[in-house]
Amino acid sequence: MKLLLLNTSANTGSTGRIAEEIGLLAQQSGFDVRFAYGRQAVNSRLSLIKIGNKWDVRWHGVFSRMFDAHGFASKQATKKLIAELKKWKPDLVNIHNIHGYYINIELLFEYLKKEQIPVVWTFHDCWPFTGHCSYFDRYNCMKWQTGCHHCPNLNGYPESWFIDRSRANYLKKKSIFGGLKNLTIITPSQWLGKHVNKSFLKDYPVQVIHNGLDLTVFNETIDDKIFEKYQISGKYALGVASTWDNRKGLNDFVSLRNILSNEIQIVLVGLTAKQSAELPQGVMSIPRTENARELAVLYSGAQAFVNPTLVDNFPTTNIEALACGTPVITYNTGGSPEAVDEKTGIVVEKGNVVALKEAIENVLINGKEDYSNNCRHRAEELFNKNDRYSDYIALFSQLLSNKE
Repeated sequence: MKLLLLNTSANTGSTGRIAEEIGLLAQQSGFDVRFAYGRQAVNSRLSLIKIGNKWDVRWHGVFSRMFDAHGFASKQATKKLIAELKKWKPDLVNIHNIHGYYINIELLFEYLKKEQIPVVWTFHDCWPFTGHCSYFDRYNCMKWQTGCHHCPNLNGYPESWFIDRSRANYLKKKSIFGGLKNLTIITPSQWLGKHVNKSFLKDYPVQVIHNGLDLTVFNETIDDKIFEKYQISGKYALGVASTWDNRKGLNDFVSLRNILSNEIQIVLVGLTAKQSAELPQGVMSIPRTENARELAVLYSGAQAFVNPTLVDNFPTTNIEALACGTPVITYNTGGSPEAVDEKTGIVVEKGNVVALKEAIENVLINGKEDYSNNCRHRAEELFNKNDRYSDYIALFSQLLSNKE
Protein backbone atom coordinates (compact mmCIF):
# COMPACT_ATOMS: atom_id res chain seq x y z
CA MET A 1 0.00 0.00 0.00
CA LYS A 2 1.70 3.14 -1.25
CA LEU A 3 0.65 6.49 0.23
CA LEU A 4 1.72 9.85 -1.18
CA LEU A 5 1.50 12.94 1.02
CA LEU A 6 1.50 16.32 -0.73
CA ASN A 7 2.00 19.66 1.01
CA THR A 8 3.82 22.97 0.73
CA SER A 9 6.29 21.98 3.47
CA ALA A 10 7.34 18.82 5.30
CA ASN A 11 7.41 18.69 9.09
CA THR A 12 7.44 22.46 9.49
CA GLY A 13 4.56 24.88 9.91
CA SER A 14 1.23 23.60 11.16
CA THR A 15 0.20 21.84 7.93
CA GLY A 16 3.64 20.34 7.40
CA ARG A 17 3.71 18.88 10.91
CA ILE A 18 0.16 17.53 10.58
CA ALA A 19 0.98 15.79 7.29
CA GLU A 20 4.22 14.42 8.78
CA GLU A 21 2.39 12.92 11.78
CA ILE A 22 -0.23 11.32 9.53
CA GLY A 23 2.53 9.86 7.38
CA LEU A 24 4.46 8.47 10.34
CA LEU A 25 1.37 6.75 11.72
CA ALA A 26 0.55 5.39 8.26
CA GLN A 27 4.10 4.07 7.99
CA GLN A 28 3.75 2.34 11.36
CA SER A 29 0.50 0.83 10.06
CA GLY A 30 2.23 -0.81 7.10
CA PHE A 31 2.00 1.84 4.39
CA ASP A 32 4.92 2.68 2.13
CA VAL A 33 4.90 6.49 2.51
CA ARG A 34 6.50 9.23 0.46
CA PHE A 35 6.13 12.96 1.17
CA ALA A 36 6.21 15.35 -1.82
CA TYR A 37 6.77 18.97 -0.80
CA GLY A 38 7.53 22.25 -2.52
CA ARG A 39 9.14 24.68 -0.11
CA GLN A 40 10.92 23.47 3.02
CA ALA A 41 11.53 20.28 4.99
CA VAL A 42 12.77 20.21 8.60
CA ASN A 43 14.04 16.94 10.08
CA SER A 44 11.38 14.86 8.35
CA ARG A 45 11.52 11.12 9.10
CA LEU A 46 9.72 10.19 5.89
CA SER A 47 11.00 9.49 2.39
CA LEU A 48 10.89 12.88 0.67
CA ILE A 49 10.28 14.04 -2.89
CA LYS A 50 11.30 17.67 -3.50
CA ILE A 51 9.14 19.42 -6.08
CA GLY A 52 11.06 21.96 -8.15
CA ASN A 53 13.56 24.39 -6.63
CA LYS A 54 13.70 27.89 -5.17
CA TRP A 55 13.73 29.46 -8.64
CA ASP A 56 10.51 27.63 -9.57
CA VAL A 57 8.90 28.95 -6.40
CA ARG A 58 10.08 32.50 -7.04
CA TRP A 59 8.85 32.53 -10.63
CA HIS A 60 5.51 31.03 -9.57
CA GLY A 61 5.20 33.80 -6.96
CA VAL A 62 5.89 36.53 -9.52
CA PHE A 63 3.57 34.89 -12.07
CA SER A 64 0.82 34.63 -9.48
CA ARG A 65 1.14 38.26 -8.41
CA MET A 66 1.30 39.62 -11.95
CA PHE A 67 -1.55 37.60 -13.46
CA ASP A 68 -3.67 36.47 -10.46
CA ALA A 69 -2.82 32.92 -11.49
CA HIS A 70 -1.90 31.10 -8.30
CA GLY A 71 -1.54 27.38 -8.95
CA PHE A 72 -1.06 27.72 -12.71
CA ALA A 73 2.74 27.96 -12.98
CA SER A 74 5.40 25.34 -11.96
CA LYS A 75 4.64 23.24 -15.05
CA GLN A 76 8.08 21.67 -15.43
CA ALA A 77 8.37 20.96 -11.70
CA THR A 78 4.95 19.29 -11.74
CA LYS A 79 5.77 17.24 -14.85
CA LYS A 80 8.90 15.92 -13.14
CA LEU A 81 6.86 14.99 -10.06
CA ILE A 82 4.27 13.18 -12.18
CA ALA A 83 7.00 11.28 -14.05
CA GLU A 84 8.35 10.07 -10.72
CA LEU A 85 4.88 9.12 -9.47
CA LYS A 86 4.16 7.15 -12.64
CA LYS A 87 7.17 5.00 -11.81
CA TRP A 88 6.32 4.62 -8.12
CA LYS A 89 2.53 4.20 -8.66
CA PRO A 90 0.94 5.41 -5.40
CA ASP A 91 -2.23 3.63 -4.34
CA LEU A 92 -3.63 6.67 -2.51
CA VAL A 93 -2.84 10.40 -2.25
CA ASN A 94 -3.40 12.60 0.79
CA ILE A 95 -3.28 16.23 -0.36
CA HIS A 96 -2.86 19.06 2.12
CA ASN A 97 -2.04 22.59 0.89
CA ILE A 98 -1.46 22.81 -2.85
CA HIS A 99 -1.18 26.59 -2.81
CA GLY A 100 2.21 28.03 -1.93
CA TYR A 101 3.76 28.68 -5.37
CA TYR A 102 5.10 25.20 -6.04
CA ILE A 103 2.74 23.04 -8.13
CA ASN A 104 0.51 23.26 -11.18
CA ILE A 105 -3.01 22.20 -10.24
CA GLU A 106 -4.15 21.50 -13.81
CA LEU A 107 -1.38 18.99 -14.45
CA LEU A 108 -1.67 17.42 -11.00
CA PHE A 109 -5.41 16.77 -11.22
CA GLU A 110 -5.19 15.65 -14.83
CA TYR A 111 -2.81 12.93 -13.61
CA LEU A 112 -5.02 11.99 -10.64
CA LYS A 113 -8.10 11.67 -12.85
CA LYS A 114 -6.31 9.65 -15.50
CA GLU A 115 -4.87 7.19 -12.99
CA GLN A 116 -8.12 7.13 -10.91
CA ILE A 117 -6.15 7.21 -7.68
CA PRO A 118 -8.24 7.60 -4.51
CA VAL A 119 -7.62 11.06 -3.04
CA VAL A 120 -8.08 12.34 0.51
CA TRP A 121 -7.80 16.11 0.43
CA THR A 122 -7.35 17.86 3.78
CA PHE A 123 -8.51 21.48 3.54
CA HIS A 124 -6.62 23.85 5.82
CA ASP A 125 -8.35 26.96 4.43
CA CYS A 126 -10.87 28.04 1.79
CA TRP A 127 -8.58 28.44 -1.24
CA PRO A 128 -9.76 25.27 -3.05
CA PHE A 129 -13.28 26.63 -3.57
CA THR A 130 -12.74 30.39 -4.07
CA GLY A 131 -11.57 32.28 -7.12
CA HIS A 132 -8.72 33.92 -5.29
CA CYS A 133 -8.48 34.11 -1.52
CA SER A 134 -7.64 31.64 1.21
CA TYR A 135 -10.25 33.15 3.57
CA PHE A 136 -13.40 34.82 2.25
CA ASP A 137 -14.62 35.99 5.66
CA ARG A 138 -12.03 38.75 5.90
CA TYR A 139 -14.50 40.78 3.82
CA ASN A 140 -17.56 38.62 4.53
CA CYS A 141 -17.64 37.89 0.79
CA MET A 142 -19.92 35.00 -0.16
CA LYS A 143 -19.55 35.17 -3.95
CA TRP A 144 -17.82 31.77 -3.92
CA GLN A 145 -21.24 30.17 -3.38
CA THR A 146 -22.38 31.19 -6.86
CA GLY A 147 -19.29 32.40 -8.75
CA CYS A 148 -16.43 34.70 -7.75
CA HIS A 149 -15.90 38.06 -9.48
CA HIS A 150 -14.65 41.56 -8.55
CA CYS A 151 -12.62 40.14 -5.66
CA PRO A 152 -12.37 42.54 -2.68
CA ASN A 153 -9.35 40.69 -1.29
CA LEU A 154 -6.75 40.90 -4.08
CA ASN A 155 -4.20 42.26 -1.62
CA GLY A 156 -4.68 39.23 0.62
CA TYR A 157 -2.81 35.97 0.16
CA PRO A 158 -2.21 34.96 -2.58
CA GLU A 159 -1.68 38.62 -3.50
CA SER A 160 -2.36 39.92 -7.00
CA TRP A 161 -0.74 43.22 -7.99
CA PHE A 162 -2.63 44.23 -11.11
CA ILE A 163 -5.30 41.83 -12.35
CA ASP A 164 -8.51 40.35 -10.97
CA ARG A 165 -9.03 36.93 -12.51
CA SER A 166 -11.17 35.62 -9.68
CA ARG A 167 -14.04 34.68 -12.02
CA ALA A 168 -11.77 32.78 -14.43
CA ASN A 169 -9.93 31.11 -11.52
CA TYR A 170 -13.23 30.07 -9.95
CA LEU A 171 -14.44 28.43 -13.16
CA LYS A 172 -11.07 26.75 -13.73
CA LYS A 173 -10.96 25.32 -10.20
CA LYS A 174 -14.53 24.10 -10.52
CA SER A 175 -13.56 22.21 -13.68
CA ILE A 176 -10.14 21.02 -12.45
CA PHE A 177 -11.27 19.78 -9.03
CA GLY A 178 -14.50 18.26 -10.35
CA GLY A 179 -14.68 14.87 -11.98
CA LEU A 180 -12.54 12.87 -9.57
CA LYS A 181 -14.03 9.41 -9.19
CA ASN A 182 -12.87 8.90 -5.61
CA LEU A 183 -12.27 12.07 -3.59
CA THR A 184 -12.94 12.52 0.13
CA ILE A 185 -12.55 15.98 1.65
CA ILE A 186 -11.36 16.34 5.24
CA THR A 187 -11.84 19.55 7.20
CA PRO A 188 -10.36 20.12 10.67
CA SER A 189 -13.38 22.17 11.74
CA GLN A 190 -17.15 21.97 11.50
CA TRP A 191 -17.05 25.58 10.31
CA LEU A 192 -15.03 24.79 7.20
CA GLY A 193 -16.96 21.59 6.52
CA LYS A 194 -20.21 23.55 6.52
CA HIS A 195 -18.84 25.94 3.90
CA VAL A 196 -17.45 23.19 1.67
CA ASN A 197 -20.98 21.79 1.57
CA LYS A 198 -22.17 25.12 0.12
CA SER A 199 -19.43 25.28 -2.52
CA PHE A 200 -19.00 23.73 -5.98
CA LEU A 201 -17.37 20.78 -4.16
CA LYS A 202 -20.57 19.94 -2.28
CA ASP A 203 -21.12 16.66 -4.14
CA TYR A 204 -17.98 15.12 -2.62
CA PRO A 205 -18.16 13.45 0.81
CA VAL A 206 -16.87 15.70 3.61
CA GLN A 207 -15.58 14.38 6.93
CA VAL A 208 -14.45 16.45 9.93
CA ILE A 209 -11.26 15.27 11.61
CA HIS A 210 -9.77 17.70 14.12
CA ASN A 211 -6.05 18.30 14.13
CA GLY A 212 -4.10 16.27 16.67
CA LEU A 213 -1.08 16.80 18.91
CA ASP A 214 1.75 14.81 20.42
CA LEU A 215 0.60 15.07 24.02
CA THR A 216 3.92 13.72 25.29
CA VAL A 217 5.55 16.88 23.89
CA PHE A 218 2.81 19.41 24.56
CA ASN A 219 2.07 19.09 28.26
CA GLU A 220 2.38 21.16 31.40
CA THR A 221 6.12 21.82 31.56
CA ILE A 222 7.97 24.45 33.57
CA ASP A 223 11.65 25.14 32.96
CA ASP A 224 13.19 28.19 34.61
CA LYS A 225 16.09 28.08 32.16
CA ILE A 226 13.70 28.86 29.29
CA PHE A 227 12.24 31.80 31.19
CA GLU A 228 15.74 33.04 31.98
CA LYS A 229 16.75 32.64 28.33
CA TYR A 230 13.94 34.93 27.21
CA GLN A 231 13.99 37.12 30.34
CA ILE A 232 10.39 36.36 31.23
CA SER A 233 9.25 36.97 34.77
CA GLY A 234 5.84 37.48 36.32
CA LYS A 235 2.45 36.90 34.76
CA TYR A 236 1.99 37.04 31.01
CA ALA A 237 -0.53 36.47 28.24
CA LEU A 238 0.87 34.56 25.27
CA GLY A 239 0.36 34.80 21.51
CA VAL A 240 1.94 32.39 18.99
CA ALA A 241 1.95 32.37 15.19
CA SER A 242 4.27 31.01 12.52
CA THR A 243 3.72 34.22 10.53
CA TRP A 244 2.39 37.37 12.14
CA ASP A 245 0.31 39.93 10.30
CA ASN A 246 -2.90 41.84 10.85
CA ARG A 247 -4.87 38.71 9.92
CA LYS A 248 -3.42 37.02 13.01
CA GLY A 249 -4.34 40.00 15.18
CA LEU A 250 -0.96 41.69 15.62
CA ASN A 251 -2.51 45.17 15.62
CA ASP A 252 -5.04 44.02 18.19
CA PHE A 253 -2.25 42.91 20.51
CA VAL A 254 -0.75 46.41 20.23
CA SER A 255 -4.15 47.91 21.07
CA LEU A 256 -4.56 45.44 23.94
CA ARG A 257 -1.26 46.56 25.43
CA ASN A 258 -2.62 50.11 25.72
CA ILE A 259 -5.54 49.06 27.93
CA LEU A 260 -4.24 45.99 29.77
CA SER A 261 -2.82 46.35 33.28
CA ASN A 262 0.96 46.67 33.38
CA GLU A 263 0.95 43.84 35.92
CA ILE A 264 0.64 41.36 33.06
CA GLN A 265 3.08 41.21 30.16
CA ILE A 266 2.26 40.25 26.60
CA VAL A 267 4.64 37.72 25.03
CA LEU A 268 4.47 37.05 21.30
CA VAL A 269 6.29 34.17 19.59
CA GLY A 270 7.11 34.16 15.89
CA LEU A 271 7.68 37.82 15.05
CA THR A 272 10.30 38.99 12.56
CA ALA A 273 13.13 41.29 13.67
CA LYS A 274 11.40 44.23 11.94
CA GLN A 275 8.09 43.53 13.67
CA SER A 276 9.84 43.16 17.03
CA ALA A 277 11.52 46.56 16.65
CA GLU A 278 8.14 48.21 16.13
CA LEU A 279 6.47 46.77 19.26
CA PRO A 280 5.42 49.09 22.08
CA GLN A 281 6.93 48.77 25.53
CA GLY A 282 5.39 45.92 27.49
CA VAL A 283 5.14 43.54 24.54
CA MET A 284 7.97 41.00 24.51
CA SER A 285 9.01 39.31 21.27
CA ILE A 286 10.45 35.82 20.87
CA PRO A 287 11.61 34.62 17.41
CA ARG A 288 9.89 31.73 15.68
CA THR A 289 11.11 28.40 17.04
CA GLU A 290 10.85 24.80 15.84
CA ASN A 291 11.65 23.66 19.38
CA ALA A 292 8.36 22.16 20.56
CA ARG A 293 9.62 21.74 24.13
CA GLU A 294 10.38 25.47 24.39
CA LEU A 295 6.91 26.23 23.08
CA ALA A 296 5.38 23.87 25.65
CA VAL A 297 7.20 25.72 28.44
CA LEU A 298 6.01 29.10 27.13
CA TYR A 299 2.42 27.84 26.86
CA SER A 300 2.58 26.31 30.34
CA GLY A 301 3.91 29.46 31.98
CA ALA A 302 1.25 31.77 30.52
CA GLN A 303 -1.84 32.77 32.44
CA ALA A 304 -3.80 32.67 29.19
CA PHE A 305 -3.24 32.01 25.52
CA VAL A 306 -4.75 34.85 23.50
CA ASN A 307 -5.66 34.28 19.84
CA PRO A 308 -7.20 37.38 18.24
CA THR A 309 -7.16 35.82 14.78
CA LEU A 310 -9.43 37.56 12.28
CA VAL A 311 -9.59 34.71 9.73
CA ASP A 312 -8.81 31.09 10.52
CA ASN A 313 -9.85 27.47 10.18
CA PHE A 314 -8.84 25.46 13.26
CA PRO A 315 -5.69 26.98 14.81
CA THR A 316 -3.28 24.33 16.11
CA THR A 317 -1.95 26.88 18.60
CA ASN A 318 -5.26 26.74 20.50
CA ILE A 319 -4.99 23.04 21.15
CA GLU A 320 -1.27 23.28 21.95
CA ALA A 321 -2.16 25.73 24.71
CA LEU A 322 -4.94 23.48 26.03
CA ALA A 323 -2.57 20.51 26.15
CA CYS A 324 -0.24 22.60 28.31
CA GLY A 325 -3.04 23.40 30.75
CA THR A 326 -3.54 26.99 29.60
CA PRO A 327 -6.98 28.47 28.88
CA VAL A 328 -7.61 29.95 25.43
CA ILE A 329 -9.13 33.35 24.74
CA THR A 330 -10.09 33.68 21.08
CA TYR A 331 -12.19 35.74 18.76
CA ASN A 332 -15.31 34.12 17.34
CA THR A 333 -13.49 33.47 14.08
CA GLY A 334 -13.94 30.51 11.74
CA GLY A 335 -13.39 27.22 13.56
CA SER A 336 -11.24 28.73 16.32
CA PRO A 337 -14.01 28.60 18.98
CA GLU A 338 -14.47 24.84 18.38
CA ALA A 339 -11.27 24.15 20.35
CA VAL A 340 -12.75 25.31 23.67
CA ASP A 341 -15.79 25.06 25.91
CA GLU A 342 -16.89 27.13 28.91
CA LYS A 343 -14.45 25.29 31.18
CA THR A 344 -11.38 25.75 29.00
CA GLY A 345 -11.59 29.19 27.44
CA ILE A 346 -13.47 32.32 26.53
CA VAL A 347 -14.77 33.30 23.09
CA VAL A 348 -15.31 37.00 22.41
CA GLU A 349 -16.68 39.05 19.53
CA LYS A 350 -14.25 39.42 16.64
CA GLY A 351 -12.34 42.69 16.82
CA ASN A 352 -13.44 43.54 20.38
CA VAL A 353 -10.13 44.31 22.10
CA VAL A 354 -11.88 45.50 25.26
CA ALA A 355 -13.54 42.07 25.52
CA LEU A 356 -10.11 40.45 25.18
CA LYS A 357 -8.88 42.55 28.10
CA GLU A 358 -11.90 41.63 30.22
CA ALA A 359 -11.47 37.94 29.40
CA ILE A 360 -7.83 38.01 30.51
CA GLU A 361 -8.86 39.75 33.72
CA ASN A 362 -11.54 37.11 34.33
CA VAL A 363 -8.95 34.34 34.03
CA LEU A 364 -6.71 36.18 36.49
CA ILE A 365 -9.58 36.65 38.94
CA ASN A 366 -10.70 33.02 38.71
CA GLY A 367 -7.14 31.74 38.81
CA LYS A 368 -5.54 29.71 36.04
CA GLU A 369 -5.75 26.61 38.23
CA ASP A 370 -9.54 26.63 37.74
CA TYR A 371 -8.99 25.91 34.06
CA SER A 372 -5.81 23.84 33.83
CA ASN A 373 -7.12 20.33 34.52
CA ASN A 374 -10.10 20.85 32.23
CA CYS A 375 -7.82 22.16 29.47
CA ARG A 376 -5.55 19.14 29.62
CA HIS A 377 -8.51 16.74 29.82
CA ARG A 378 -10.10 18.30 26.72
CA ALA A 379 -6.84 17.95 24.80
CA GLU A 380 -6.50 14.31 25.83
CA GLU A 381 -10.12 13.53 24.94
CA LEU A 382 -10.35 15.29 21.59
CA PHE A 383 -6.93 16.20 20.19
CA ASN A 384 -4.60 13.27 20.84
CA LYS A 385 -2.73 12.73 17.57
CA ASN A 386 -2.90 8.96 17.97
CA ASP A 387 -6.69 9.12 17.98
CA ARG A 388 -7.19 11.79 15.33
CA TYR A 389 -4.67 10.47 12.84
CA SER A 390 -5.91 6.93 13.37
CA ASP A 391 -9.12 8.29 11.85
CA TYR A 392 -7.08 9.00 8.72
CA ILE A 393 -5.58 5.52 8.65
CA ALA A 394 -9.04 3.97 8.97
CA LEU A 395 -10.26 6.12 6.08
CA PHE A 396 -7.23 5.24 3.93
CA SER A 397 -7.80 1.53 4.55
CA GLN A 398 -11.51 1.83 3.77
CA LEU A 399 -10.87 3.64 0.48
CA LEU A 400 -8.28 1.09 -0.62
CA SER A 401 -10.61 -1.75 0.34
CA ASN A 402 -13.40 -0.18 -1.71
CA LYS A 403 -11.05 0.22 -4.66
CA GLU A 404 -10.15 -3.49 -4.58
